[in-house]
Amino acid sequence: MRVLLDECVPRKLRRELTEHEVLTVTERGWSGIENGSLLALAAVEFEVFLTVDQNLKYQQNLKAFNIGIILLTAKNNRLKTLLPLMPEAREALENIKAGDFIRVGGS
Repeated sequence: MRVLLDECVPRKLRRELTEHEVLTVTERGWSGIENGSLLALAAVEFEVFLTVDQNLKYQQNLKAFNIGIILLTAKNNRLKTLLPLMPEAREALENIKAGDFIRVGGS
C-alpha cells in the first residue's frame, strides 16, 4: 500500500511501516501545501494519508477525497510518543479503504 506521511509526522516513523511504500510530503515535494490541496494531490498517488493533525477532520470534507486517512492521536508528535500507536496503525492499514477516516490512539 502507498502511504503518505504528513509534514507533522516524524519521518522516522516510516521504519514501522516497512511492509508498505511510504513517502513523506517533503520527499514528494509538497511541503507547505494546504490540507485540501494536499489531500487532492495525495489521492491520485496514494491509498492512505497518515497524520497527527487533530483539526484535519474539522477543516475538510474528508469524504470528498478518494483516500483513506489515519489520524494518530497523541499528546504530541514526537517519535517516542507515536511509536506505541504503531501496532494499531498497522492494523488500521490492513483494513482501510478510500474515504475511510480512522482514529488511532487516545481521546
